[in-house]
Amino acid sequence: MAQRTGKPADKVPNATRRLRLGLGIMLTLLLVVGGKLFLVQGLDVGGMAAAALDKRMTETVLPAERGSILDSNGTVLANSVIRYNVVVDQRVNTKTETFKRLDEANEKLVDVSRDQGLTELAAALGMDKDAIREAVTGERPYYIVAKDVKPDVEDRISKLQIPGIVTEGVSKRVYPNGSVAGGIIGFLKDGSTGQAGIEQTQDELLRGKDGKRLFEIGADGLRIPVGMDELTPPQDGKDIKLTINSDLQYFAQQAIQSQSDKLGAEWGSIIVMDAKTGDLVAMADTNAPDPNDPGRVAAKDRGVRAVTAAYEPGSVQKMMTVAALIEEGKASPLDTFTLGPSYTVDGQTFSDSFAHGTEERTLAGILGYSMNTGTVMAGQRLSKQQRYEWLQKFGIGEAPDIGLPAEASGILTPWEQWDGRQEYTVLFGQGVSQSTLQTVRAFQSIANNGVMLQPRLIDSYVSPDGAEEKVPAAPSRRIVSEDTAEQVQDILESAVTEGQIKDAGIDGYRVGAKTGTSESPCDDGAGYCGYTASLVGMAPMDDPRFIVEVVLQRPKGSIYGITNGPVFRSVMSQALRTYNVQPSTGEPARLPQFAK
Repeated sequence: MAQRTGKPADKVPNATRRLRLGLGIMLTLLLVVGGKLFLVQGLDVGGMAAAALDKRMTETVLPAERGSILDSNGTVLANSVIRYNVVVDQRVNTKTETFKRLDEANEKLVDVSRDQGLTELAAALGMDKDAIREAVTGERPYYIVAKDVKPDVEDRISKLQIPGIVTEGVSKRVYPNGSVAGGIIGFLKDGSTGQAGIEQTQDELLRGKDGKRLFEIGADGLRIPVGMDELTPPQDGKDIKLTINSDLQYFAQQAIQSQSDKLGAEWGSIIVMDAKTGDLVAMADTNAPDPNDPGRVAAKDRGVRAVTAAYEPGSVQKMMTVAALIEEGKASPLDTFTLGPSYTVDGQTFSDSFAHGTEERTLAGILGYSMNTGTVMAGQRLSKQQRYEWLQKFGIGEAPDIGLPAEASGILTPWEQWDGRQEYTVLFGQGVSQSTLQTVRAFQSIANNGVMLQPRLIDSYVSPDGAEEKVPAAPSRRIVSEDTAEQVQDILESAVTEGQIKDAGIDGYRVGAKTGTSESPCDDGAGYCGYTASLVGMAPMDDPRFIVEVVLQRPKGSIYGITNGPVFRSVMSQALRTYNVQPSTGEPARLPQFAK
């Protein structure tokens, strides 16, 4: 038999090679696909699993409870309550006849019918089941089923896990005392952001930090019973405790409103300050806003004029001139001055509010009868620079910074810019402007034996756990010596016992006071329109405890017939009673007003 050639035998190795090549390609593809699956499902380097989880997560905001605002005795002036709105995606609820719920007691999933879920929801909300069914049925993606649901009810509803039903937290601000200290407290914009007063300046501390609840929902919009459920609790805001005594605040508001209404004034203010601590125990304004409905009063009445309104103070400023003269060694309370009906210096003529002939007056008598002539004559002993620097020392031109919006600094023009008249008028409170609180702060330094304290409105911050953080007092500063302060106190007391301010006297208590009257510029800046009338005083003079100032802007009628003495007396008496200040025991100062 003939031998076969080698060509057919070569086909076997070629087929083997093709088979091996095919197998290699298949294995390579399997490795690529397997590796890709491992990367996606195992390592998830692209974050696809996380992205899918994110899509399934639904977030519900848990609002932080806004801190309360309290008075000095812990009385609530403003507080918040957390409430929830129950809302439904009708599309999801309507199409879901049954759903699964985790039975926490048995740790297993159970089937729940839509009808049972709605029955439970109606019971939790205290609503009719038919009304609930109507509310959750339809095609609307967002519909409010119930409003102002309390937190315990919200918790019950959340545990029902009804498809399409979620809760939205809302915070409601409540002001139990209405307009009492309304301007000080302020109010909220859109129910959440401080718009005025303490609510505005302390907004960040009061608001706290919202929490959240995250849970998983499936592609069908239903909550996954065993899915991720994360809770980040809210951090409630801090409470703020003020120095204000709400009872005294109410009394002062009633007193100044009555006085303003009686005299037809544009506005009025009263401040009561504790001279020993600088605490503001009352700051009352007319037409005080009710933070529950601030829109009921004009925008101009929603602040605290005692700190925002700057005006020419008038003769209350004479106290500072007298204190500067005594401290500089330029005069003493019983120094005498010969005063005619008017006084002219450097071509500027000054007169008094009452007619008189030539008189021999003491420095005490000049203040006791509020004489411009004598104040200018005595004040000449101070250089212009000294006059300016002493006003600065008493805090004129410097905002008190007590934590309220728009606090006025007033206007104190540098002495180099004074004209020929202003260099003298600043001695008796004209050509300079300041707030009521700035005046009270100056008088506090005299009442406190020459040491000025920073006025305080915020006493402390209280954390949600009850820990109280006292607001430290700002450094005090000595304005005049103790001896000078005592001499000025005697002059102020003599203005009540021997001078023209007898109606400021209080039975059983020694009182020192000073009145002020100034022209009020017209709102358009053209000329003057009426007057600003004030009275500031301290008691008891044995050891002064309180400063009270009463201010009326543009009261109607003759300025010479207007007196704030009775209002001062009423509010000061109430402050002394409220804080159980003992009656005076020493003899009052009676410095002579005329030379012997």
